[in-house]
Amino acid sequence: MKLLVRCRILPWRRHFSSTARQRVIKPVSELQDRIRPSYVQRPPNNLLSLQWPSPPRNVLITKKKRTPGITGSLVEFTTHLYNTYPAINIILEPESAKEIHEQVTFPVYTYEEPIRNLSPLFLSDKTDVVCTLGGDGTILRASSLFTHAANVPPILSFAMGTIGFLGEWKFKEYKRAFREVYMSGAADAYANIDLPEGQEPPSSLDDPLDRPLSYADIRGKSMGATRTARILLRNRLKVGVFGPDGSRIYGTGDDGDAYALNEVIVHRGSSPHLKVIDVYVGGRFLTEGVADGMIISSPTGSTAYSLSSGGSIVHPLVSSLLLTPICPRSLSFRPLVLPANTPITLRLGEKNRARAAEVSVDGKRISEGIDVGTEVRVLGEEVKNQAGEWCGGVPSIVRGVNGMEDNEEDHWVGGLNALLKFNYPFGDQDGGTR
Repeated sequence: MKLLVRCRILPWRRHFSSTARQRVIKPVSELQDRIRPSYVQRPPNNLLSLQWPSPPRNVLITKKKRTPGITGSLVEFTTHLYNTYPAINIILEPESAKEIHEQVTFPVYTYEEPIRNLSPLFLSDKTDVVCTLGGDGTILRASSLFTHAANVPPILSFAMGTIGFLGEWKFKEYKRAFREVYMSGAADAYANIDLPEGQEPPSSLDDPLDRPLSYADIRGKSMGATRTARILLRNRLKVGVFGPDGSRIYGTGDDGDAYALNEVIVHRGSSPHLKVIDVYVGGRFLTEGVADGMIISSPTGSTAYSLSSGGSIVHPLVSSLLLTPICPRSLSFRPLVLPANTPITLRLGEKNRARAAEVSVDGKRISEGIDVGTEVRVLGEEVKNQAGEWCGGVPSIVRGVNGMEDNEEDHWVGGLNALLKFNYPFGDQDGGTR
C-alpha cells in the first residue's frame, strides 16, 4: 500500500517542480508600440544627447551571418538583457530566431521576410533600440530594415567584423554600453514608474551590471543631463528611381523614396562596356560621364566604395553629398563634394552600347537592369524639421571619452588612424632599414 501511494505522488511532484522552457517565436506585431526618444544638442558639442521619455522595451538585435562564434555571443547578450532589465523584449531576424530560440528560456520575436526592396511590416513601429553584432556590413543591413522609414531607432553597434569602422564598442563592454543607453533618460523620465506585477526583487551578484533591475531600482533615476548616451546622427540619402515614362521603379507610393546610409551606385554590372551617364546637379546639366559607373555617397559612405574609387573622406557631421565616378574614361572627371540639399540626377544616356545598367543601394541590387532614359534621383535627407527637432538620419550611439567632453567626436579621428592607417608611412616603423 505504501508503494502505491509513492507511485501516485511522485509524478505529481515532478510535474509541479518543473518549469516549462518558453522556446517559442512570436510575431513582432504583438509587441507594444515603439518608444521614440528625443535628441538634444548641447553647445558647443556637435554630438546629441539621447533622452528616453520612459525605459526602452523592444530591442532588435542583428548579427553577422554564418559566424558560429557570434551566435554564442548573441545568446549571451540576449540572456543578459532579458534577465537584467524589466519588460525587455528581444527581436531577432528570422534566421537568428530559428537558430537560437531553442537555446534560450524566454520567447523571442521576429518578423516575416519582406518582399524584395521593401521594409519588414511593423518593425519600424515596434523597435525601440537596435543592437548589431558584427562589422560595418551588419550595420548597413540593420539600417536597410528601415529603408522606407523616415525615423530610425538609435543603433548600438559592437565591432565584431573585419574592419569595424562604424562599430563603436567592443563586445566585452556590452553590459556597460547597454546600461548607458537604457538609463539615458530625461530628468523626469523614470519618475512615475510603477513596479509591474510579478516583478521579483533583485538578487545579489558579484558584477553589479549583472544584478537584475526592477522598476523600483530605476524609479526617479537617470544618468543625468551631462552623462546621457551620445548620439552621432548620420545623414542618409533619399533615393528614387524612375523609368523613362516617369513611373516609379524603386520606392513605395507617390512619395515613397527610399533611404540609403552609404551610397547609391549606377554601374555596368556584368556588361563589358562603359556606361554613358548624364549627370544633372541642382536641375542643371553638368556633364556626360563615360565610366564604369557613378557613385553618390553620404559622408558615412565616403570611407567605403567612394574612397576606393578616389573620392574624398568626409566627416559624418558634414552635411554633404559626394559624386564619384568609377574608372572614368577622362582623367579630368574628378570627384565632387556638394551640399546635401542639392538634388543630383543620374540619367542613362542614349549613347550606351549595352542598353541596360544596374542600380545598387547600400550594396543591394534593386532591379535586374534599368533601360536608357531611366533616372536615379538623389537628395540628402532632412534631419531637422521646421520646429527644430532632430527627426531623421541614423542615430549612432558613440563611445564617450572621460575628461574630453569638448572633443566628443574624436572617435572618428581615431578610426582614421587605427583602421584606415591614414597617411601611414612606408617602411620599418621602428627606424630600421627601409
